[in-house]
Amino acid sequence: MSDTPLSLLSRVFGYPEFRGDQAAIVDNLVAGNDALVLMPTGGGKSLCFQIPALLRDGCAVVVSPLIALMQDQVAALKEVGIAAEFLNSSLDGASAAQVEREFVAGKLKLLYVAPERLLTPRFQSLLEQAQVALFAIDEAHCVSQWGHDFRPEYLGLSALHERFPDIPRIALTATADTATRAEILTRLDLHDARVFVASFDRPNIRYHISEKTEPRRQLLDFLAGHTGEAGIVYCSTRKKVEETADALKQAGFTALAYHGGMDNDTRRRHQQKFLREDSVVMVATLAFGMGIDKPDVRFVAHMDLPRSVEGYYQETGRAGRDGEAAEAWMAWGLQDVVTQRRFIDENDADDAHKRSAHGKLDALVGLCEAASCRRVALLSYFGETSQACGNCDVCITPPTLWDGTEASQKLLSTVYRTGQRFGAGHVLDVLLGKKTEKVEKFGHADLSVFGIGASQTDKVWRAVLRQLVVRGLMEVDHAAYGALKLTAAARPVLKGEETVLLRAIEVRTKQRKSRLASSGGAGYHDDEDPLFIALRTWRRETANEKGIPAYVILHDATLREIAARKPATLAELGEISGLGAKKLEAYGEAVLAVVEEG
Repeated sequence: MSDTPLSLLSRVFGYPEFRGDQAAIVDNLVAGNDALVLMPTGGGKSLCFQIPALLRDGCAVVVSPLIALMQDQVAALKEVGIAAEFLNSSLDGASAAQVEREFVAGKLKLLYVAPERLLTPRFQSLLEQAQVALFAIDEAHCVSQWGHDFRPEYLGLSALHERFPDIPRIALTATADTATRAEILTRLDLHDARVFVASFDRPNIRYHISEKTEPRRQLLDFLAGHTGEAGIVYCSTRKKVEETADALKQAGFTALAYHGGMDNDTRRRHQQKFLREDSVVMVATLAFGMGIDKPDVRFVAHMDLPRSVEGYYQETGRAGRDGEAAEAWMAWGLQDVVTQRRFIDENDADDAHKRSAHGKLDALVGLCEAASCRRVALLSYFGETSQACGNCDVCITPPTLWDGTEASQKLLSTVYRTGQRFGAGHVLDVLLGKKTEKVEKFGHADLSVFGIGASQTDKVWRAVLRQLVVRGLMEVDHAAYGALKLTAAARPVLKGEETVLLRAIEVRTKQRKSRLASSGGAGYHDDEDPLFIALRTWRRETANEKGIPAYVILHDATLREIAARKPATLAELGEISGLGAKKLEAYGEAVLAVVEEG
């Protein structure tokens, strides 16, 4: 009997069933149709093109911007018996030529290449000679000039459809708002593609955002609940990366630094240690982690504010890719906002891009100041509705709130009275009663709302403004130079029919140890099980012998299930998720021996 998607999923990858839209995406691609797939990190995007690659004639060409990701995915595919290779700058000439020959000869099922290489005349010639099953464009948000991670080389990928119109394409990303999705479809010429949008929710991640008081101490308090675990700490500057890594080492953590100012060999060595060992904390600038396919990262910490909600979502999404409980913690402060705004204003980008960047930063600050569930606010940014999660800091320890109804009415009225055509700065000047040149020019000092907010500070009013935007009572019109405009939701507030509770500005006092960090939280596993520890030791030693990351052998979730069920035969072991036929053949007897000894 010929293979089906489900039989391949079980026999090759060891999973009993597809998740979410995976089956529909696979069927769509196998049938020769294009697709745009938005699926959160850890949601199984790779299977959406790997299984069609096995079912269609020829070799799937996977466009990936990162060497580390290529290497890890190819290593994982080889572990399950799939003929896969990559072409990138890490190969010498002879090795690259061998891969090219295998590609043209039809000996490969998947070939990973960088976008720059794919567009060269040499590789285009290879494509003409080989039989291509499909094109998979990973990290497709890189094509968006409005996105958080634009890569100009991605713009040339529309040529794939022009030169090979009959070969199906699938574009995949974990991070794209509505505008970015539209841009992906346009720039990659995917107008007839079927769009699959999975939930952006990562329920296994607990979100915690704190205002900075003593950031180094706050970080150590958080990490107290994650000793012996792998994680990433993000910092905004190279100097801060080095200082934080040194502080963590002094506190007893196995910590490494990673940033663009280090030599390539050191960066590569640190990355390999992070990938192959179980409890390394990588302290890095925001460039680190994209394409890192390590599933057992248990936490991501931000010492500084990222630039956008998309960036925050992508970076926190590097935690808990295996679906197990993980935590995302961030400390932020006013100086972060000032620094980011200055960076935007001093950038060489045109005014439209600057307005967009300011809007994205405002949305992120709104998330930080949210008085209700973090997850609801985060998913709302991506156009998704949800209920309070019960698994974020706001849900677990609700913040101090104050009745901001009157303040909201004053701010909304000022936006309305000034014509809904001005940005935050001018609106707040009117509200605070500042007779600036612009206020005088438009006669706004004569308005009834002039100075009605003078009893509060500019800082308080900016906090009110951001929270009203994140709640949807106002919106920022970037096409109208950042003008604030009221939404329908503002009407009942202005009419006094709805109360508005706002989050109070945090008082800068010495922070007590985080309840969230010290408790571990519901859903966290007890990793003191001797059999689980023995299985991880066997896995690490096996991975070191083969020169591959430990998780390529078996994921933690698979090891936990083995430790819990204690299989005694290969047949019983084969029933455990994540053990396909090839891995069962390669490691089955060794795993059973560990179980028997344990």
